[in-house]
Amino acid sequence: MVFHRNTLLELLDGVRTFEEEVYPGKKDLFQSLAYDQNPPTLFITCADSRISPSLITQTEPGELFLIRNVGNIVPAYGNMVGAVASAIEYAVGALGVKNIIICGHSNCGAMSALINLTTNPEKLADMPTVRRWLHNAEAAAATIGDLRAEDVGPKDVRDLAEANVRLQLTHLKTHPIVAKALSRNELNVQGWYYDIQNGRMYILHENNKTEYSVEEAIALLKETGTANHA
Repeated sequence: MVFHRNTLLELLDGVRTFEEEVYPGKKDLFQSLAYDQNPPTLFITCADSRISPSLITQTEPGELFLIRNVGNIVPAYGNMVGAVASAIEYAVGALGVKNIIICGHSNCGAMSALINLTTNPEKLADMPTVRRWLHNAEAAAATIGDLRAEDVGPKDVRDLAEANVRLQLTHLKTHPIVAKALSRNELNVQGWYYDIQNGRMYILHENNKTEYSVEEAIALLKETGTANHA
């Protein structure tokens, strides 16, 4: 694929286009956001460059509070005191978000690396920080059976990516501020899987391998009366 913003000069040219053409059309929005934010949703996803949360969800600036990292990982509470935990606390405690989404995706490099971590760890010898980080997802690999890197196909990577989303949802709920909000019915939590090639999102059931299309998930929310929950 050929990109048109490869150099610093081209990136700055893009910024100039934003300043001169995009900003004027959304001036009122940006001025309303200048001194405050009130996003309803915390969106946790992979750092992968192919994922554009605002494009996928068709949201405007100010609507999504974002956490991005390798593998859309949420360490269990107390395992790692760092950016992810502090951002979750801030989003729920200070901003009062009403929704938290954890979104994995197809052909995830982190999931391929996780397979190598369990089957061929020397491949990650030059990335010790990544190796330590991926330990927060090892339990997901254990749930889908014994994998050998040389035998892994696209379905295995997808199964692992979905298992990882479910695992990170479990980790998320160990954070006291999240557990408290859930106990008070002040928060919705959901796991998504994004199929990049086909432009499709799948909503994952937390406790089994069931998945729903967006249309099915919308119908289910309307049927159960939780579409506007919290």
